[in-house]
This record gives sequence, C-alpha cells and structure tokens, in this order.
Amino acid sequence: MASTSDIRNGLCIRYNHDIFKIIEFLHVKPGKGPAFVRTKLKSVTTGKVIDNTFSAGHKLDDVRVETHKFQFLYNDGDYYHFMNTEDYTQIQLVEASLDNPGLMKEGEVVTVLINSEDGMPLSVDMPASVILEVTHTEPGVKGNTATNATKPATVETGATVNVPLFINEGDKIKVETEKGTYKERVKE
Repeated sequence: MASTSDIRNGLCIRYNHDIFKIIEFLHVKPGKGPAFVRTKLKSVTTGKVIDNTFSAGHKLDDVRVETHKFQFLYNDGDYYHFMNTEDYTQIQLVEASLDNPGLMKEGEVVTVLINSEDGMPLSVDMPASVILEVTHTEPGVKGNTATNATKPATVETGATVNVPLFINEGDKIKVETEKGTYKERVKE
C-alpha cells in the first residue's frame, strides 16, 4: 500500500477495478481545510484519461512493476510490436497503452513497464526526446518572423509537429516526446 505522499509521475495504481498510471499530479495545501492531491490518471487498458482528487493520507493500492528495455519493431495498424533486448521475446501492445505512438520510429529502444504479478505489459515510456527527419513542410515566407511563427511539418514517422519557419525538408529535428513539441534543429 502506498499513500498520497508516494505519488509521482509514472506510478501505477489500482483504482475503480482498473490499473491507472499517474501522468500528472499536484499537491495542494489550501489555507483553509485539509491538504489534497490533484491527479491525472491514464488507464493502461483503455487509454482513457481521468482527473481525480485524493485527500492527504489516502491509501493507494499500488501495482508492483518491473522495467525492461524493448526495441520497437513495427505496427500493423491495431498493434505495436516490441522485442525484449535481453531475451529477444516479442510482445504486442494496443495503441491506447502508448503515450505518443506517432513519434516512435522503428528500432527505437523504449522502457516497458510490466506488472510483476501477471507479467502483463502496462505502458511504454519513451525517451525524453527523439530525433526525426522532416519529410514534408511548406517553405517559410521571408519576412514573416515578427513573432515566434510556426508551420506544420510532417516527420518520418508520419506525425505532424509545429516547427519554426526556418526548418526545411530533410532537416533533422529534436522532438520532446511528452508533449510532441519541437525542441531544436539537430546539426549533422
């Protein structure tokens, strides 16, 4: 059993007959009344995100997890296939259990959280950022840079990322995986 003081991003808990992963939390200590914790929980089975508030000291049924390194192989539409880098066993996960599948390219090494009790994969943690090549973007208009202007760009995985106007096709960019946002251009 864990309590609200143990809450952190990535903690997996049992709640309402399902397993949820905490993706955001905020400890609140109001001037009047007891402290509480606001959380955003993501179901590892359906991918649904819910908001919930726990009172301070509330007991949580945490799920014991193991982390393993897996390499992303491919997706076949419904499932994403991964291979364990240690024993070469393969697993498949539904898209709902992935945080930002559009930014995963084949061969990417990710961390998979696995339930220790039954061996079921719970979620996939991607690296903090990935380097992707821009495959399509409109040319930037010269003189349109009075503010932080951006334009949509399609990267090699098929995802669309808003980038600054100076980014062109063929450029490699670093993308923050948590929010799916442009971070910087990568020099070769």
